[in-house]
Amino acid sequence: MPFLSLYTSGFRNLKEGQTDLLAPEVFFVGENGQGKTNLLETLYTASYGSSFRTKSDAEIIQKGGDFYAIRAFYRDETGKADTVAIQYEKSIGKKKILKNGKVLTDRKDLIQTIPCVLFCHDDLDFAVGEPERRRFFIDQSLSMYDILYVDVLRKYKKVLKSRNTVLRDERGTGISSYTDMLDIYDIELTEHGREMVKKRRDALHNFNRIFTPLYEEVTGIKNVSLAYDSSWKDKKSEEVLALLKEKRASDVLMKTTLSGPHRDRIRFVKSGEPFIPTASTGQRRLAAILLRVCQAVLYTEITSKKPVLLMDDVLLELDPAKREKITSLLPSYDQLFCTFLPEEPYSRYMKSGTKVYEVREGEVYGQ
Repeated sequence: MPFLSLYTSGFRNLKEGQTDLLAPEVFFVGENGQGKTNLLETLYTASYGSSFRTKSDAEIIQKGGDFYAIRAFYRDETGKADTVAIQYEKSIGKKKILKNGKVLTDRKDLIQTIPCVLFCHDDLDFAVGEPERRRFFIDQSLSMYDILYVDVLRKYKKVLKSRNTVLRDERGTGISSYTDMLDIYDIELTEHGREMVKKRRDALHNFNRIFTPLYEEVTGIKNVSLAYDSSWKDKKSEEVLALLKEKRASDVLMKTTLSGPHRDRIRFVKSGEPFIPTASTGQRRLAAILLRVCQAVLYTEITSKKPVLLMDDVLLELDPAKREKITSLLPSYDQLFCTFLPEEPYSRYMKSGTKVYEVREGEVYGQ
């Protein structure tokens, strides 16, 4: 499902216009601040309906503007040319997503249209950042190939939000109704939360099957894997309900739910011991990059489809030997989009069909 071309208007510092993308590999070359990452951001937004750099659509709009628009042309599984269009107007705070001219009422319907795997500098957070970032990564990975997980995740977050609202506002209800409401939310939280834990655990098992030997091949370090620390572990429904009731006094005191998959931790370990605290910066960076490689490999294994890879300056911090190794280990893809600085030796990564564009002041020039 490769991209064929991309039209943008009002998007960050990019000049309005259309860029031809019909090539197996597309390289965007330019100095910092010229718009290379913005081009990858438009492709990611066309794939997921949201940016990887901000949660606010208003921040994407060019300075002084009121809207942005993206129209991506791509080829579907049958070879037919289709379109995804996204329009956002700041004055009314509304975003519209269309697929082949039809308005999508649920962003879930877009996620699996053009599956993209993004490699970017912020991926280092998967190794050294807050636990929320690693939970995001595993949730995103699952959403790429398990559309039912999107529903489970949404339902859990909705119940969690309602339960936390009650915990913050217990004075506004009678003690009986307050307790009854928490009892109801506990049942729903347990149902959806246990399903999330199971799916996450299965996904991490598959990740480790790919990640551990891959990390050893690149770094020579054995037995590095991902450990899943779930606050509910493998508890049955009645055990989870008992745990929630046991912790209710603490939840009331803190005015938030302290137990559940929204608190789970995913850690890098080596032979069962914490790995990241003693790892070098390069080893941490490689752990994050190889997580993305595993994400793409696992997606293809499960769906028999190839993703589009977006790589934003991720090779810049690696030594030449590691760069060569990573590029040789890239999984199969429908298309590959990379950004490079002019002084980088990007020519050594080119293939016969690679298309190179120069990006200057938000404008794209063919080479």
